[in-house]
Amino acid sequence: MTPVTADTDAAPGLDTDALLDDPDIRIIVCCGSGGVGKTTTAAALGVRAAERGRKVVVLTIDPARRLAQSMGIDQLDNIPRRVEGIAGDGELHAMMLDMKRTFDETVEAHADAERARAILENPFYQSLSAGFAGTQEYMAMEKLGQLRARDEWDLIIVDTPPSRSALDFLDAPKRLGSFLDGTFIRLLMAPAKMGGRAGMKFLNVGMSMMTGTLGKLLGGQFLRDVQTFVAAMDTMFGGFRTRADATYKLLQAPGTAFLVVATPERDALREAAYFVERLAAEDMPLAGLVLNRVHGSEASRLSAEQALAAAENLEETRIVDQAAGKAALCDPAVTSPEAPEPPLSPEPDPTSEPSSGPAPEPAPKSAGVRESERDPASAPDRAPENAPAVAPAVPAAPVVPVEELTAGLLRLHAERMQVVAREQHTRDRFAALHPEVPVTEVAALPGDVHDLVGLRTIGDRLATGSGSAPAESA
Repeated sequence: MTPVTADTDAAPGLDTDALLDDPDIRIIVCCGSGGVGKTTTAAALGVRAAERGRKVVVLTIDPARRLAQSMGIDQLDNIPRRVEGIAGDGELHAMMLDMKRTFDETVEAHADAERARAILENPFYQSLSAGFAGTQEYMAMEKLGQLRARDEWDLIIVDTPPSRSALDFLDAPKRLGSFLDGTFIRLLMAPAKMGGRAGMKFLNVGMSMMTGTLGKLLGGQFLRDVQTFVAAMDTMFGGFRTRADATYKLLQAPGTAFLVVATPERDALREAAYFVERLAAEDMPLAGLVLNRVHGSEASRLSAEQALAAAENLEETRIVDQAAGKAALCDPAVTSPEAPEPPLSPEPDPTSEPSSGPAPEPAPKSAGVRESERDPASAPDRAPENAPAVAPAVPAAPVVPVEELTAGLLRLHAERMQVVAREQHTRDRFAALHPEVPVTEVAALPGDVHDLVGLRTIGDRLATGSGSAPAESA
């Protein structure tokens, strides 16, 4: 059977401007493995959408605070902060998820003051809200639901947590719900539900049963903290599950678009393929793939093999497959000994004959100036007045032969073209597996993005890139 190959010319291009301009799109989720540029992509999309007239909020879960720095904000927290310097009629706000504060706000919003205080002061709750597995992803979902319910922004862009499996963002509500519905939690909730002496009797029996097993591992005080927490949270457990389910359905709605972000590397695109398949299995609307840091060359007509062959020709000073040869070596004006190269230094040539013309007369002495002030030898400790500063002599840099320099540049170009070919092969493999996924390519920048100007540049490249972009576009 003939293997399937990708036709990159037929690959669909992702139109990010059409996505940002669509008023029906209210949520864009950027997902992907760590280190592929999700935060920068989310920020660049936010800047571009705002400058095209939309009121945008970007929610990042990245603790590195790069988003705040690039947007000129001192710091980001759980409150949306407006970004200054946005051109056009739109607005841009940015915020960074504070996991514990979001959990606290949820408790305060869904419990009376006395019960909320008991929960917030509970040691088990403090541990749960600060670092329980899946809590960060769940609280990101909770915050997304809160932002969407406020209906203050017409576009929410989410930068998913920097975990190896970015789709933990989708799994967190199920995991937390399973924990809250688990046998252990139901056992601890039973005394509070039974109440009275029966409840206390059950509690004593339950504690006796657990003392011999979990109590030895976790300690009785820990178990009592858990029971107190469960009793206080009893009325809220259903609310957590309900809100999580509602947010999950919101992510499946037509007004949501997922963007998978990757780099043109084998591991990153393997993860991207997994995300694409998982989103399809969960009925999540996929808008396309953003391929970051794509390399290219303006001289792509010169292949790596041709560049290496040319470098070898120059280094060995011989001619292979060159019809005209080295014209410079046959030029009498260059090779003739009667036409030496002009010196690179203004210093006189010691082999040259002295001039036969009259020597220039010395400049007349200025009246009123002592000879000691004019002659440095007679006044070694004093510099002449108004004398220009004399820079110390700098040794001339060694002259690199043109052939050697050119050969080095050719080898650098060959390495670049090998990278381009490897990236193209990797993209072709992804396109063969998922030819239906629209792609936009973002050419690699020479440095990191630190400000709004850099984010605008990324936004421009997101808009102009396509799955069929030639290598010369970089």
